[in-house]
Amino acid sequence: VRILTPLVPYIITLLPKTHSAFEYTNIKCTSLNDSYCSFDYCLLKSVNRTYKYGSIKAVIHDGPIYKVKVNFALYKRLNGFKPFLYNVTIDGCKFLKHKSSSPVAAFIYNLFGPFSNMNHTCPYDNDLIVEKAPISHINEQLTKVLPFPPGEYGFFSIWYAYGIKRATVNVFGTLS
Repeated sequence: VRILTPLVPYIITLLPKTHSAFEYTNIKCTSLNDSYCSFDYCLLKSVNRTYKYGSIKAVIHDGPIYKVKVNFALYKRLNGFKPFLYNVTIDGCKFLKHKSSSPVAAFIYNLFGPFSNMNHTCPYDNDLIVEKAPISHINEQLTKVLPFPPGEYGFFSIWYAYGIKRATVNVFGTLS
């Protein structure tokens, strides 16, 4: 045993490195009140083998919005989707004013925030857009920033305005 102890760091460097990759599998956007908001598009697009992205455009019909609450939940598929790691509800207006107030919400926001127009505090009187969020960015966040174990995941969100459920956005993917 003493002879092998100095060799352990060297042996570890010889082990094959694992590579994780996240792939979108589905996206579902649902407006719970079409007179309040609707979705122009909610799609995943595969341009080629390496460039895949997701885009969402929610049209606000009754704005401006001064009070937003969002519930984010992460689920892992284990004989059906089961809660995994995060289930948080945040005041969207307060969070966008002070992004460091909730590290969990900041992590979730960073999955799509750089590709979104949701980058200012309330009021929101324009359409909410996530445009071409590439799989490479999501992959970086889920494998390097905060590594997740392999599996099938569901990212569920419920969007409230003035305390009333207005929409749901659910994104599904596989981390292998």
